[in-house]
Amino acid sequence: MRQGRIIKSISGFYDVIDNENDKLIRTRARGNFRKRGIKPIVGDMVSYEDGGDLGYILELLPRTNSLVRPPIANVNQAIVVTSAIEPKFSSNLLDKILINIEHNDIQPLIYLTKSDLISDNEYQDLKKILSGYNEADYVVFDDQDSYNNEQLLALENHFADKVTVFTGQSGAGKSTLLNHINPELNIATAAISQTLNRGKHTTRQVSLFEISGGLVADTPGFSSLDLIDIDKEELPKLFPEFVKYSPECKFRGCMHVNEPGCKVKEMVEENVIMKSRYDNYLYFLNEINSYKKRY
Repeated sequence: MRQGRIIKSISGFYDVIDNENDKLIRTRARGNFRKRGIKPIVGDMVSYEDGGDLGYILELLPRTNSLVRPPIANVNQAIVVTSAIEPKFSSNLLDKILINIEHNDIQPLIYLTKSDLISDNEYQDLKKILSGYNEADYVVFDDQDSYNNEQLLALENHFADKVTVFTGQSGAGKSTLLNHINPELNIATAAISQTLNRGKHTTRQVSLFEISGGLVADTPGFSSLDLIDIDKEELPKLFPEFVKYSPECKFRGCMHVNEPGCKVKEMVEENVIMKSRYDNYLYFLNEINSYKKRY
């Protein structure tokens, strides 16, 4: 019995890359998987037997996480592609994407696109905002020339030994970025529909490609952005800069709202923590509370 990872699935067949020798084996899942309601997805670690022409998946190993769109398991990091314009940069949406990613135990990195389409002053303002994310311990790629070789190489340096997905608002340039990293991926970049002002979804089967010693999903995914799975006690733990200062709050389990002696609020007042991040936190907290009332 051998172990490997599914890197592609095509109508009931699964291409598995072996953990030890990197050999690619085409497999089928055992017949009882369907009866048991088990569906292997790309990224799954499996044990399998190699039958020569065709192997068989015997067992799915436990997943660390899984996403619905694209359907992929055991993701280590997500490149959050955010555009300066068309669609316009939104800190609220960026923060919402970041906390959803953190909630799934995935490491987010922020990548700015289309900054060459705004004025130098607007770019400097945006760079200042993004430096706040840098301060909050996020890795940020924000060169004015989004796809310069140096920055692309710096991004690729994060790929080794990891499974990476790309996410972000529709039309932000996820496919374009992937095509710059590896033209062989040749992803159909959908032009932004002016009437809807958002990218058209080009849904297709997800595969993992080996790039710079890691595996990269060829599908720019956009996972659902409800906060419905996140409870209010978890929310402050999804802001790294809150986690950093909350041990100094007067009360354990401080929610950083009305409590006296709150170190996080103090850091917001001192501009150590970005006010926009704190405001978005309060907005999300309110959203979560209103969900709970409805359900």
